[in-house]
Amino acid sequence: MSVQTASPASTRKPRGASFAELFTPKLVTVLREGYTLKNLRADALAGLTVAIVALPLSMAIAIASGASPAQGLYTAAVGGFLVSLLGGSRFQIGGPAGAFIVLVSATVAQHGMDGLILATFLSGLLLALVGFLRLGTFIKFIPFPVTVGFTAGIAVIIFASQIKDLLGLTLSVPEPGPLLEKIPVLWQALPTLSPWALGLSAGTAGIIVGLKRLRPHWPGMLIAVTLAAVITWKLGLDVTTIGSKFGGIPSTLPAPALPAFSMAKVIDVLPAALSFTLLGAIESLLSAVVADGMTGRRHRSNCELVAQGAANVGSALFGGFCVTGTIARTATNVRSGAHSPVSGMLHAVFILIFMAVAAPLAAYIPLAALAGVLAVVSWNMIEKPAIAVLVRSGWGEVAVLAATFFLTIFRDLTEAIIVGFALGSVLFIHRMSKATAVETHTPFVGEDQADSAQPRGDYDEALAANPELVVYRITGAFFFGAAASIASVLDRIQDTHKALVVDFAAVPFLDSTGANVMEGLAHKATKRGVKLFVSGANPDVRRSLLTHGVRPPAVHFAATIDDALTQYREPAAA
Repeated sequence: MSVQTASPASTRKPRGASFAELFTPKLVTVLREGYTLKNLRADALAGLTVAIVALPLSMAIAIASGASPAQGLYTAAVGGFLVSLLGGSRFQIGGPAGAFIVLVSATVAQHGMDGLILATFLSGLLLALVGFLRLGTFIKFIPFPVTVGFTAGIAVIIFASQIKDLLGLTLSVPEPGPLLEKIPVLWQALPTLSPWALGLSAGTAGIIVGLKRLRPHWPGMLIAVTLAAVITWKLGLDVTTIGSKFGGIPSTLPAPALPAFSMAKVIDVLPAALSFTLLGAIESLLSAVVADGMTGRRHRSNCELVAQGAANVGSALFGGFCVTGTIARTATNVRSGAHSPVSGMLHAVFILIFMAVAAPLAAYIPLAALAGVLAVVSWNMIEKPAIAVLVRSGWGEVAVLAATFFLTIFRDLTEAIIVGFALGSVLFIHRMSKATAVETHTPFVGEDQADSAQPRGDYDEALAANPELVVYRITGAFFFGAAASIASVLDRIQDTHKALVVDFAAVPFLDSTGANVMEGLAHKATKRGVKLFVSGANPDVRRSLLTHGVRPPAVHFAATIDDALTQYREPAAA
C-alpha cells in the first residue's frame, strides 16, 4: 500500500495578485497576447455596428434626461472611449444608459445643467475610489429581485416621460416629474394630440420591432430614425425636431473644461453624485457579467469601476453626463464578433465621424421618432421571463420585487435599492436561520421507532451508558439569525447533567453573536459545575471562539465527539 503526499509546491497558498496586475486594463492584456490585422477587422466591424445602435439611442436618452442630444453624443464618444481604454472587461461598451434618465432629469431640474456636470465629475471620482479600495466585489451582492424590480420601475418611468412626445402634446404648464402628478397634466393636454407625431412614433416603434423579427442583424433603430427624419424633411411636417428645439448638433467635440464648483455647490449635488455612483457601479458590473456569460471570459470588477470613474470624469470635462456600462450595446458588441476593447474605442471614433458628417441631417430628426425608440427600449428593459420566475419562487422574492418596483416609481431609485437590499437581506437571514438546526442524542419528546431505523454509532452507546452527559449537534451557520433559537435549546442544561458536548463539525461559519452565545454557555456551565466540550470546530470557528473568551479551562476542545467522550472518561489523559 502506497501513500501519496502532496509536494510543498502543491500545498503552498497561491500568491495574491499585485496592485498593478489587478488594475491593468484588458487592452494591455490583449496587446500582450498579440493583436493581428484579422482582430482589427473584427473589432472595426463590431465597433461600427455598436455605433449605429448607439447613435439614436444616445440622443434619445439625453433628450429624455433633460440634456441636449449633443451631450448624449459627447457622453457616448468620450465616456465610451475611456471605458474601453481603461476597463477590466474585454467587451464592455460605455455610454449614456436608460437607467439614469430618472436620476439625471431630477438632478437637472433641481441643480441645473452645471449641477449635473459637477455631480457627474464627483461620481467619477467616487467610482474610481470604490475601485481602488477593491469594493467592487460587494456590488455583486445586490439581490436579483432588486435589480429586476428597479429596472422594471425605471422602464415604466421612461415610458411615462415619453408620452408627451409620443403623442405630440402641447402642455399649458411644465410637465411634472412624479408619475401621479404627470398623468392629470397629460390627460388635460390630450385634445392637442398631433396625428403626425403619433404616426411617426408608432411607425418608428413598428419598424424597430418588425426588423428585429424579420431582419435581426439590420440596424433597426438607425433605419427607423433615418426614415422618420427623411419623411419629416421631405413633407415639411409640423412636428418638433432636434433642429427646432435644440438647433441641431455640433460637428466636433467642445474644448474640455473643469466644471464650475464651490464647496456649497459640491455639498448640494453630493447626494446626486452618490446616487450616480451606486447605480453606475451596479449597472456597469451587471453589464460586464452579461458579457462574461456570453463569452466565457472573466472581467475584473475593481479595474472596471476605476475605468467607469475615469470615463465619468472625462465626460464631465467635455460637457457630458453619466457614463456606465450598457447591457444592450455590450451584448451587441459581443454578437458582432468583437475581439477586444479596441471595438469599444472604435465605436467612439465612429460616433465622432457621424457628428462630423451627418450633423445637418440630425436637425430633421423628430422627437416623436426618438420617443418611439425609447418606448421600445423601455419595453425591452422589463425582464418578463425573470419576473415570471421570481413570482413562482415564493412570497419572499415577490415582496422584494414589488417593494423595489413601486418605490422606484413612486418614491426614489436610491431609496428603492436600499429598501430592496434590506428586505432581501432579511429574507436571506430568515432562510439561513431556518436552515440552522441543533439536535441532541436524546430527543426532548421521543417517538417510537424500529431498531433498524436509526443505527447507533460507538459514541451513542457510550452516551447511553452515561446519562449524565449530553451531546448537542449544531448544523448550519451559527450566526445572529439563528443564535436565539440555538441559545434557547442550549439553555436546557439540567442540573443532573455533569458534562456537555457541543459538536461544531457541521458548522461552516460562526459570527460574533454565535460566539457570544457560546461564551454565555461556558460561563453558565462553569457556574453549575458542568464540564463543557467543543468538538469538530474548524480553525476559523475555533479562532472566533477563542477571541470571544471561549477557552480552557472553561471549555475543552476535541477533534471529534469520540475524542470528547474519551476526555470525559479519562480525565487524567485529558
